[in-house]
Amino acid sequence: MKMRWFLILALAVLCACPFRSIAQAAQTSQITGIAHIAYRASDLGKEVAFLQKLGYEESFGFTNAAGKTTEVFVKVNDRQFIEIYPQTDPSEPLGWMHVCYESGDINALYTALTAHGLKPTEVRKAGAGNLLTTMKDPDDRVTEFTQYMPGSRHTLDKGLHLGEHRISEEMLGFSLPVPDLEAAKKFYVAGMGFEARDGRRGLRMSISSLPDMRIDIRKAAAGANPETIFRVTDAAAAMQKMQALGLTVRQDRNRVLVNDPDGNVFAFVAPRAR
Repeated sequence: MKMRWFLILALAVLCACPFRSIAQAAQTSQITGIAHIAYRASDLGKEVAFLQKLGYEESFGFTNAAGKTTEVFVKVNDRQFIEIYPQTDPSEPLGWMHVCYESGDINALYTALTAHGLKPTEVRKAGAGNLLTTMKDPDDRVTEFTQYMPGSRHTLDKGLHLGEHRISEEMLGFSLPVPDLEAAKKFYVAGMGFEARDGRRGLRMSISSLPDMRIDIRKAAAGANPETIFRVTDAAAAMQKMQALGLTVRQDRNRVLVNDPDGNVFAFVAPRAR
């Protein structure tokens, strides 16, 4: 009898682990990459000019009824953009605003996020023509998810505005200082289905299907700012290019760091030799 119960318990344990990993995999498999990272700038023109120095071209933008630009999309590649919003009131904080993940099936992702206790908004069509849902992270920052749709502004721009002299052609992710690492870990792991491991400066969040995507969460401290991370093949070469463009850069191991006009950090990272 004891052996029977032992076998039943062992079978239950073996079955429970795969089901949990399958559920997480099903959830994160709906995330296919980072679609954009958004900033609010004190001077829209200066911010766009800075990004143009890095080789990135303005793809499209939106204006209000008064003819003022309300949003600009700067292209990294056909699936990744940097969104720039102008500061319209001094009370609006400048800098890093939010990340938007791309999804292959946003309705399935919405269902998974809701099932894990998160509260995304109902899926809707956004102004550029793509599907969108949003939610708040533990620090009240917006997190977005989008599914590119046929005929959207992003899709129609495919093959266009790909600057020949881009310092990097791929946005890997971001590094975000947070006041509570455990709350952030719960949000990403229990809520979004990410995997977490210890990193050099905090926690590294990852998805097994996207091994190169980098989401670093670190403890907030004085002077700690978010960083948007890009891939380069050669950090030294990237540094020389940016210096030749008149940019002030600094190197930290395999990372080359440069600040935009508002002091936001853009990190260009070369893979380490194995």
